[in-house]
Amino acid sequence: MSPPATDALASHVYPPPRRAITARSFERPLERAAAAWCAVAVAGQLMFAAYVLRVYGRALVAGRPELWNRTMPHAWVPGDPVGNAAAAGHLLLAVVVMLLGALQLVPALRRHAPAVHRWSGRVFVVAAMTMAVSGIYLMIVLPPIGDRGSQWPIVVNAALILAFAGLAWRDALARRLERHRRWALRLYLVVSGVWFFRIGLMAWIIANRGPAGFDPKTFAGPAITTLAIAQWALPLLVLEPYLRVRAHGSPRARLAMAGVLALGTLLTAFGIACATAAMWLPRM
Repeated sequence: MSPPATDALASHVYPPPRRAITARSFERPLERAAAAWCAVAVAGQLMFAAYVLRVYGRALVAGRPELWNRTMPHAWVPGDPVGNAAAAGHLLLAVVVMLLGALQLVPALRRHAPAVHRWSGRVFVVAAMTMAVSGIYLMIVLPPIGDRGSQWPIVVNAALILAFAGLAWRDALARRLERHRRWALRLYLVVSGVWFFRIGLMAWIIANRGPAGFDPKTFAGPAITTLAIAQWALPLLVLEPYLRVRAHGSPRARLAMAGVLALGTLLTAFGIACATAAMWLPRM
């Protein structure tokens, strides 16, 4: 057996394999990039939740729910208690989903308060599924906004919410926790579609210095259709390679994925800033 001094000398003459050092060194940038995006997204979603509570909640408390129609056309229809209840429930669930979705992203909660994580997750899943169903109902009973090109992606979004929620719940019950977390992340992103649409729309308008690619009166056009698809497709297209790279990626793949997430964080922050300055704060 070599004496300790010889072992110490050997560690300098024969350093650890380069691949091992590189793999460790590239794990943190990916983790930090993911954490940075989550922090920015949660801040933006909390701002959106505050906006919904302030604008719609204030009108309801004041006994003037008809003011909802200023920002959500046909949300309140006199003589339609079922439709009005669906609209109110949809708005309330949007706040619940934003708040609980942010809570589910906190790793410390899962580690130190697993019971809170489980129960808040159950409420999140039920709220997401109910919101998807109520959203489809409102699309059916309310006058259409935009054209068919912007409506079918919303139906797909709702279907994805229901599918991912069911799969996340199934794997949680079966104690397949890693698969459950993957489906829960997919669910979180598609549930956030309405939020992604708003920050994307305002970023598009401000970047183009006005409406471009759609008619602001009819809210129809190729730009709206593209955003309606991108609100769920683009986040999933980023998430899937991230999950694979995090699990089995090479050092170069991890670094490249960290760069993609960093760019996504900047774009998300820009969209949040645009929506906050041009849409949410002025109405609050």
